[in-house]
Amino acid sequence: MWNLPNRLTLLRISMIPVFVILYYLPWAWSHVASAAIFGVAAITDWVDGYLARKLEQETAFGAFLDPVADKLIVIVALIILLETHSTIWFALPTLVIIGREVVVSALREWMAERGLRGEVAVSMIGKVKTWVQMAAIVFLLLSAEGVNLFSVLGYIGIYASAGLALWSMVVYLKQAWSQMQGE
Repeated sequence: MWNLPNRLTLLRISMIPVFVILYYLPWAWSHVASAAIFGVAAITDWVDGYLARKLEQETAFGAFLDPVADKLIVIVALIILLETHSTIWFALPTLVIIGREVVVSALREWMAERGLRGEVAVSMIGKVKTWVQMAAIVFLLLSAEGVNLFSVLGYIGIYASAGLALWSMVVYLKQAWSQMQGE
C-alpha cells in the first residue's frame, strides 16, 4: 500500500491546500506559484500511473485513490477559478465538468457493486479529457485576471475539456446501458 506510486498520489492530495493558499496570497507571483503547484500535481498523475505499471505496484488502494486525487484537485481548482472568472461563460463548462465527474463516479460505483467494474474502464477519451482539462486550468491560473493569451488558451481548453467530458460520459453510459436497462 505504501509504495512509490501511492505516495505520489498522496502527495498530490497534500498539494491541494498548498495550491489554495498560494492562489490567495496577496503577492504578485501567487498565481504563477499556484499554477506551478497544480502543474506538478498534474505531472504526478501521469508519473504515479506509469510507475505503478512499470514497477508492477498496482494496488486496490491506488486504483481507488488515484481518480479521487484527480477529481479533488480539479474540482478545487475549478471552484477557485470560478470566483476569478465569475461569468456564465466559465460557469457552464465548469458545471459540465463537475457534473460529469459525479455521474461517471456514481456509474462506476454502481457497476462495481454489480461486479462489472471492467465494463466502464477508463477510456482513452477520458485520459485526453483529463490532460486537456489540466492544461486549461494551468493556463487559467497563469492568466490571473483580465484577457490575455493564457486566459484565451484556458477558455479554449476548458470548453474543449467540457466537450470531451460530455463525450466520454456518453461513452461510459453506452458501455453500461444494457445493465441500466435491467438486462
